[in-house]
Amino acid sequence: MLYSLNVKNIALIDETGVEFGEGLNIFTGETGAGKSLVIGALTLALGGKLPKDIVRDEKKDADIELVFDTDNKEVKNALSQADIDDGEDNLIIRRHISSGRSVIKLNDNTVTAAALKGITGSLIDIHGQHEHQKLLYAKNQLEILDSYAGEKAAEVAEEYHKIYVNHRELVKKIQETDTDPSERLREADLLKFELGEIEAAGIKQGEDEELEERFSLMNNSLKLSLHASEAAAFTGYDGEGASDKVGRALKSLGEIAQLDKRAETLTQQLSEIDALLADFRKDLENFTGELDFSEEDFNLVRERLDLINTIKVKYGRSFEEIERSAASRRERLAELENFDERLKALKEEEQKTGKELLKLGRKLSDIRRASSAELEKKLKNELEELNFEAVSFEIDIATKEEDPKENGLDSVEFLISTNPGEKVKPLSQVASGGELSRVMLAIKTVLADSDKTDTLIFDEIDEGISGRTAQKVSESLQRIAKRHQVICITHLPQIAAMADHHFLISKAVENGKTRTTLKELDREESVRELSRLLGGAEITDKVIENAREMKKLAERIKV
Repeated sequence: MLYSLNVKNIALIDETGVEFGEGLNIFTGETGAGKSLVIGALTLALGGKLPKDIVRDEKKDADIELVFDTDNKEVKNALSQADIDDGEDNLIIRRHISSGRSVIKLNDNTVTAAALKGITGSLIDIHGQHEHQKLLYAKNQLEILDSYAGEKAAEVAEEYHKIYVNHRELVKKIQETDTDPSERLREADLLKFELGEIEAAGIKQGEDEELEERFSLMNNSLKLSLHASEAAAFTGYDGEGASDKVGRALKSLGEIAQLDKRAETLTQQLSEIDALLADFRKDLENFTGELDFSEEDFNLVRERLDLINTIKVKYGRSFEEIERSAASRRERLAELENFDERLKALKEEEQKTGKELLKLGRKLSDIRRASSAELEKKLKNELEELNFEAVSFEIDIATKEEDPKENGLDSVEFLISTNPGEKVKPLSQVASGGELSRVMLAIKTVLADSDKTDTLIFDEIDEGISGRTAQKVSESLQRIAKRHQVICITHLPQIAAMADHHFLISKAVENGKTRTTLKELDREESVRELSRLLGGAEITDKVIENAREMKKLAERIKV
């Protein structure tokens, strides 16, 4: 569950924090006090888009911190895959904002907003007016039905999707393969020409590097020969060469080597130098010999290198790339030369996967139809509990076997009638904003047992309702709160009275600046806040008595 929220320098909040509890957490406050800031801060911390001017004081940094206490297996697996420590069931999300830029950290590991949503998806779910509007789209209605159908539907849907992707690839390959005969002939001729060009070149691994080195040697032969000759002269055996002088020095030391051991050591050292010079002279002679080539040899090397570079430009920058390029052309040429057999095999495979896809699609449709009958009944009952007194609710499933989609053969539409004698119509044509919020609440109540999300947040759930309907909504929220942590912002006393934890959002002017603060209320303070919600500006003893009675009634209902 969500343990705490801490906010610093965001909008009207200077610095404040709140610790949530299990069950139903309710936020109330005066209009304009900043109730939406709670949802806004939560959304920002979870990677939401950073609004302009959200930072209270641009000269200071801003921070939002969420602390979760969770043993959710899906979250732990996601953390493990991202190589992030699970913090011994503590999950800390921090978003730091500085100079218009923000950094998100999860247990002290910097993460992207997308990665964060992937990890925290089963931790928290925020339902506001935008989420209620999602109910109007058929795709989302299908997802709700599949969610109710549970693992049975999920397993078949996963298998169906794999076959669907495979089938779609086969259809694409058939379309690419079944081209005009003259076009295939032209492509085959081009492939043969290109393969002939690569094979005729006969390039060997490492040949280009060897030729480039040889070409560089030949191209610089004059300069190399000149300096090599000078080196040979300086180290040679004529009167001025090093070898001649070392030889004479050895002869001189040899005369005294027997007279003094130190002279003998010096003679040995100089002998080694003489041997090294001899080896050097031999290598230098070999090097000079390599510089002796004909113009014909030079032209042959240059032409071969030009050919290799031409092949590299056309077919790959390295020997390995050229080999892969040739292999892919051979494979494609074989496909073209065996066109009829390949096309036949592809079509047979496409028909086979098509039958498998249809079989799985029908199986998924059967599961959905069986589940829809149960869901219809439960949602109708729940809607009646939410004061839809004469409601009719149906789930229409249209199956098109000739047009498989990514999520199956079915399209789903929620149909509703809220007045006696009226035919059911699509939800988008009937439900108002307030009714949509109650339909969403009914769905979340029915799905509460199967929903793996730890924390559910409801904003604007009380839109357009009052009186008995508000009481029914509060009871429904309490039922969900028995299985999940629920956070709800409301202006209705019936909902606020049901709180397990009641928080007040207030606004005050201090030193010429407006500040919003959060505070958890004790029982007596909660009664006072209920009195305000009931009585408005004037709170009489009678209003307080009504508030106290409302609180007692809520406590009896919770038991």
